[in-house]
Amino acid sequence: MKIKGRNAVREALNSDINILKIMANKSSKDKVLSDIISLAKKKNIKIQFLDSRVLDKECDNNQGIIAETSDYKYSTVEDILKVAKDKQKNNFILILDGIEDPHNFGSIIRVAECMGVDGIIISKNRACPVNDTVAKVSAGAIEHMKIAKVTNINSEIEKLKKANVWVYACELGGEDLDMADLSGNIAIVIGSEGKGVSLVTKKNCDGIVSMKMYGKVNSLNASVATGIVLYEVVRKKRK
Repeated sequence: MKIKGRNAVREALNSDINILKIMANKSSKDKVLSDIISLAKKKNIKIQFLDSRVLDKECDNNQGIIAETSDYKYSTVEDILKVAKDKQKNNFILILDGIEDPHNFGSIIRVAECMGVDGIIISKNRACPVNDTVAKVSAGAIEHMKIAKVTNINSEIEKLKKANVWVYACELGGEDLDMADLSGNIAIVIGSEGKGVSLVTKKNCDGIVSMKMYGKVNSLNASVATGIVLYEVVRKKRK
């Protein structure tokens, strides 16, 4: 997998990810780029200086630097549950039901990491996997976020409920987000960009929460909706 862009590559270097080599613009005099290269040298990572045209063939919009890494290593749901146990806190989990756009997925990873989510659960089918675009858009957050790719989301929801985790779908027609009790062990389900949370998954959840809408458009981009809901969970937990 290739990680491109200054923030993403810097975060990768500061994480435990296995970086095979760094490809950098040989003509750049940029200080930020120089600092990243210096960090790579300290870690004894192979650095390849290339012409900008060669870099662009590897990845577009690379900002002069690309990190080539091993394929992304997915976590398990058990790994995600263990995060809260190790920190002696309540579970805070995000479940994505059919997010297919890599830009949305990358943005969701970024906001989830900022809000302190323990991990993200995605489906193996009809969902965007972790790829170069997702890594780039996440701006390095992917290096600090556990992601589990599962065969059946609904089966995993059942397991979470048995582990005393309350699972709420974010969808129209549910309980007002302002009034909902989001304390304790929580998992939030965000649906796909076009279809929302599937009917079967909604029925499988403990409840449905909805955001108030005051304009003429009654839907939000999936990553924007995720940010609002996760912030509300954090705000209520900190009261």
